Amino acid sequence: MKIKIIGIGSYIPNKEVSNTDFGDHVFLNEDGTPFAYPNEVVIKKFKGITGIENRRYAEDHHTSSDLAFFAAERAIENAKIDRETLDYIIFAHNFGDVKSGTNQSDILPSLATRVKNKLDIKNPKCVAYDILFGCPGWIEGVLQANAFIKSGMAKRVLVIGAETLSRVVDDHDRDSMIYSDGAGASILEASDDEETGLLSYESATYANDEANFLYFGKSYNPDLDPDIKYIKMYGRKIYEFALSQVPCAMKSCLDKSGIGIDDVKKILIHQANEKMDEAIIARFYKLYDRTAPENIMPMSIHDLGNSSVATVPTLYDLLIQGKLENHEINKGDVVIFASVGAGMNVNAFVYRY
Repeated sequence: MKIKIIGIGSYIPNKEVSNTDFGDHVFLNEDGTPFAYPNEVVIKKFKGITGIENRRYAEDHHTSSDLAFFAAERAIENAKIDRETLDYIIFAHNFGDVKSGTNQSDILPSLATRVKNKLDIKNPKCVAYDILFGCPGWIEGVLQANAFIKSGMAKRVLVIGAETLSRVVDDHDRDSMIYSDGAGASILEASDDEETGLLSYESATYANDEANFLYFGKSYNPDLDPDIKYIKMYGRKIYEFALSQVPCAMKSCLDKSGIGIDDVKKILIHQANEKMDEAIIARFYKLYDRTAPENIMPMSIHDLGNSSVATVPTLYDLLIQGKLENHEINKGDVVIFASVGAGMNVNAFVYRY
C-alpha cells in the first residue's frame, strides 16, 4: 500500500512587498549600532544571497488559520472529496494566530480546530491537532499522515502548513526581509497503485549544539521593550548545518526508495535562501558523483519569500498547476521533497507522481 497526495491547494496573499519597501528601515547590528553602509547596499547584498525580490504579507484582517482555511478549501476541491470523510487534520505552524499589530501568539483552541470549524466539518471523529516542527512541519505532517493511514488509524488526512512570519519579525533586523506569509494544504489517502505515491522518507532532530540556531529574541533596537520577542536566527550556522545534513538526509531517503539519482525529475526544497538551496542540491548530486541537472529545482522564493511551513506545499501546488515557468511534472515522475528548519529539524520524502 502506498500513500498518495490526492489533492493540493495553496493560498498566496495578495499584498506584495518589494525590497525597495525596506529602503527607509532602520537596520541595526545585534548590539544596537547602525550599519556602516546605506540600506541600498544592505538590500543589494540581501537579494544577491537570498534571491528574494518580493514577498507576500497577509491582509491585516487575516491570520494563519484564515490562510490555512483558504488553502484547505482549495485542496478539498482539487481532491473532489467530501470533507466529512477526513479522519485527521494536521496543521503545521510555528507561531499560531498572530493578529496584525501585535506579536502575541494565540493557539487556544488549536489552529487545526479553527480550520475544522471554518470548514464546517460536523464529524467529531475527524481529529484536529497542531504540530510545531519549524519549517519542515508540512513534510513531517505528511509523514505522520502516512503512519496513520498505514496503521489503519485513518483513511484520509488533511495536512496543512501555514504561517504569518511578517508579524513576528524585528523591523530593525535585516533578516526580517526574508520572511513572508502563506499557506499550503494537501489531502492524503491510501492507494492500491504500488508504483506511485510515497516511496521512502527520512526525519531527524539535531538538538545538541544546534537547538537554538533559530530562537525568539529581543529587538536589536535597545529602546524597545526587551520582553517582546521576535524570530531570530544565526544565519551562518544554519547555512553550514543545512549544507552538512540536508544532502545526506536526501541521499539516505533516495537510497531507501530504490530509485536511481538519474531518475529524479524534480526536487522541491524549502524556500529559505536561494544560494543555500543551490548549494544543498549541488552537494547532494556530488554525493553520487554527479552534477545537478538544469531545471531540477523549481524556485518560488524570488517573488514569494520564505513562508516557512507553507513553502514546500505551495511550490508543489504551483508545479502541479503549471504555474512555474519551464517546469512541469508528468505521471510517473519521481520527486524529492526536503526541508530544514528550527529544531534543528531535517526531513525528506521520495514520491512518485
